[in-house]
Amino acid sequence: MTDPIGQPHPLGAILAGKPPRRDTFDGWQHYRANRRAFVPAPVLTLDQWRSLSPRQRALHDLHRTATHANLPLQETPMALKVSRLLSRRILGNALQRTAATWPGVIVGGWGYQGKTETACEVAAEFEDTWLEMNDFVNPGLQRGVRALHAPVAYVQTPVKATPKSTCEAILAFFGASTENMTLPQLIRQVAGALDDHGVLVLILDDITRLRLHRVDDQDTFDLVRAFMSMNVTLVLVGVDIVGSNLLRRASWDKRSRQWAMPPAAGGRVHGLEITQTERWFDFVEMERFRSTTPAQIQAFHDHLVGLESSLRLFNAAPGMLTGGSMPEYLMRRTNGVIGMLDRLLRGGADEAMDSGRELLDEELLDRIVVSLDDPGRDPGAGEVPRSRQPPRLRQRPANPRPRDPAAGGATRSSTTTAPCPRRQGPDRWTTCLPPHCPAAWSHCRARA
Repeated sequence: MTDPIGQPHPLGAILAGKPPRRDTFDGWQHYRANRRAFVPAPVLTLDQWRSLSPRQRALHDLHRTATHANLPLQETPMALKVSRLLSRRILGNALQRTAATWPGVIVGGWGYQGKTETACEVAAEFEDTWLEMNDFVNPGLQRGVRALHAPVAYVQTPVKATPKSTCEAILAFFGASTENMTLPQLIRQVAGALDDHGVLVLILDDITRLRLHRVDDQDTFDLVRAFMSMNVTLVLVGVDIVGSNLLRRASWDKRSRQWAMPPAAGGRVHGLEITQTERWFDFVEMERFRSTTPAQIQAFHDHLVGLESSLRLFNAAPGMLTGGSMPEYLMRRTNGVIGMLDRLLRGGADEAMDSGRELLDEELLDRIVVSLDDPGRDPGAGEVPRSRQPPRLRQRPANPRPRDPAAGGATRSSTTTAPCPRRQGPDRWTTCLPPHCPAAWSHCRARA
């Protein structure tokens, strides 16, 4: 596809097909090389657009739609906190020359908050730097051996993980065959692949698909921890890390301003040595935007300024997203979740183009449906609310004492009174008065 003067049009790369997945070597290399290659649509006025030919208008509108679908990843205070810890840990481990176990990092937070994108961006930036430092040659390559050089490997945790399926997912990143291999053979193959390909960073996404009440998941997490002794920085990305059993329940320490684990009482939890697991990982959480302090309000305002400059709407004026009550409206609609904000603005921009209004306001954005029920959770990534145990009901006397009619109570036989199956709450029974049980609920009396 070419533009009016014969130059390749930026839409050509987009329309050529969807990019490969990042959980393969070729897909990761494509992501690393092209993550900043998208060229947004040029800024045109409405008069300039009208001066174009019909074909050029259609191409420009398509380019604008692609621009709104590929809003840039901006640096926020929440992402900066995660990026600093990750980049320092990855580079520090890569320069380590001792036999000690390399500590890892766990990135937590709810969905649509940029956990995976931030972790992948940091890892890709490290790979760019590492390849340039070593002249794009694997420094650990043995003489006479030719293998792919992959400083970073990105792997999706299997939906129902077992040690064998996890090893197969890691080897699939390099395109290695795993047919008819036993588990010990797969583990040796993984260790050899990480060493031969010069892997320094292993990202395991959706790690909270592991449910540690299952034996297979416990064995899988033991295997994941064993990868840390293979001289790789293990980066685990998941949701509700605080509420999961991967590192036991953590609490926010206001003094150190980080998540802290409660003191370990010793022993093992779900087959894991809890003290070792906690000390081998640093936990950092990707948070949403908040509006409780002036600094947080300013950070959200700056983010909206960046998004406003990325939109390509003809009637957009300065302050379209930052003026009046629009910041409060966007915060209320999205609860400060970056991904939800992106979805709202993308849908609003498409509606603005289709309707011809070419601007965003509260009236137009009210038409865009963005669900905030369990905001940002992705069931496919294990982001589902954890089931709660049913409440324990208070035991009721076998023969309750009949009420005194003089005291305003109803006389009833203790032999025919029974607890009603229709409870009014976890701590409330309904007692039926004969002879109206169980048909006429209007004759039931609630007893605390």
